[in-house]
Amino acid sequence: MKIIPIFNTFIHPSAKDNVNAVLSSTFLSEGKLVKEFETRLSSDLGIVNPLALNSGTSALHLAIVLAGVKPGDEVICPAQTFVATALVVCQEKAIPVFADIKYEDGNIDPKSIEEKITERTKAIIAVHWGGNPCDMDEIHAIAGKHNLMVIEDAAHAPGATYKGKPIGAISDFTCFSFQAIKHITTGDGGAICCLDDKMAEEALKRRWFGINRANSPLSVLGERVYDITEVGYKYHLNDYAAALGLANLEGFKDRLMYRQKLVDRYRDGLAEVSGITLFKKSEDRESANWLFGFHVEKREDFILALKAQGITASVVHDGIDHNSLFGGTRKDLVNQLKFNETQIHIPIHDAMKGDDVDYILNVVKKGW
Repeated sequence: MKIIPIFNTFIHPSAKDNVNAVLSSTFLSEGKLVKEFETRLSSDLGIVNPLALNSGTSALHLAIVLAGVKPGDEVICPAQTFVATALVVCQEKAIPVFADIKYEDGNIDPKSIEEKITERTKAIIAVHWGGNPCDMDEIHAIAGKHNLMVIEDAAHAPGATYKGKPIGAISDFTCFSFQAIKHITTGDGGAICCLDDKMAEEALKRRWFGINRANSPLSVLGERVYDITEVGYKYHLNDYAAALGLANLEGFKDRLMYRQKLVDRYRDGLAEVSGITLFKKSEDRESANWLFGFHVEKREDFILALKAQGITASVVHDGIDHNSLFGGTRKDLVNQLKFNETQIHIPIHDAMKGDDVDYILNVVKKGW
């Protein structure tokens, strides 16, 4: 029996030599490879001012700080995400306010965003669920109308585009994750992109204790010369993680194209299957296809039927609003509640072959 997991960690063959070279050098912390990784992220993905960090969560927190979110402020975000999206808001003693999502794709609903805005609203976080970009024009129009900052949680979306523009080149801040099972892994890691150059300089300073190392030379006594004026963090990436990331950038566009081919086979094969409703596909954007999801009837039966044939199916994340920290389940999130009942995802990753997709489709078509 085939065993097909829902996720797979991609490691490029050159990664071992890259990382071994760093280990042999004994220079393990942030250095030239981090800078090279950032340069490659910009050139390969078309993103603006990428700054490599030690996690996607660090990127989100830094974006919240740079957006000027203060205690008591409100930040609008979807509940259809991982808890990190809202936890970083709480870190600054601000309040995450959950907007509803669109049932047809799991992304935040611009209409619900507008309904949630108050005089305390400071920013909007748009999560590109599964790698499929949100309605950024509508979100930016709302943000402009109310003078709000826009943060994109693009943990699922490196390489995605919206109306021809790369995710990472559209909003005030965009945050990526390079955690183990993401498209590009550094083991753990992330990046923040800042459209504004001055904000990018501030991010550079804040990621290492509030000190810009380029402008803090060593004195004759061996201590850096600096004056911290704002709270900073230990959020920088290190060189051996960057070495892994550089290796995994090789062939990234080809891997995205391969994922799209797998998605096309899925969509064609499932289009007429009773009990399944595919997520909406918009022609004005290109998904990074980190997940392949849809809505299914009798979901637990579906999961068990696939499990019996060695296939993992998962919701990945249900709405996070149920957590007591965030106030408990929000009954006003009508689409979110409905989404929680029917959404499911089946395997899609770099290790999959075409016959794996055929196998999954045959199992699904037998019923559940």
